[in-house]
Amino acid sequence: MKLTTRGRYAVMAMVDLAEHGGEEPVCIGDIAERQNLSVAYLEQLFAALRRAELLSARRGRCGGYALTRPADQISVAAVMAALDEDMDATRCGGQTACTGNGERCRTHGLWMALSEQVQGFLADVSLDDVVAGRLDVRESVVTFAA
Repeated sequence: MKLTTRGRYAVMAMVDLAEHGGEEPVCIGDIAERQNLSVAYLEQLFAALRRAELLSARRGRCGGYALTRPADQISVAAVMAALDEDMDATRCGGQTACTGNGERCRTHGLWMALSEQVQGFLADVSLDDVVAGRLDVRESVVTFAA
């Protein structure tokens, strides 16, 4: 499992849109400036987010980008999925051929459980949760099925 800069920057940009968007689209240059990112890089990310129908674009003098749904209806997992970000902690990509001899490794279940926890967490966190500051590490509790 690796959180790439691509995924991290996409979430940052989407949170920026959730925070600064409203009735009018937000200029990509403003997002780039606030987040200290390249406009060209954001354009690449936004192309994938538009294909996933998480963003809409409007051209012209009053153009820019907007979320396609309210921020409380867009999860961080949806943003990551739009970019094909892999949140799999296994070495085998979730398959059962972990070892060189094609067998399942002893820790496969551990890494699969971790992957499911991460995916579930990101699915439960909306852009609005991030904007509102509802996440606090001290309050997070990881539970495991007995």
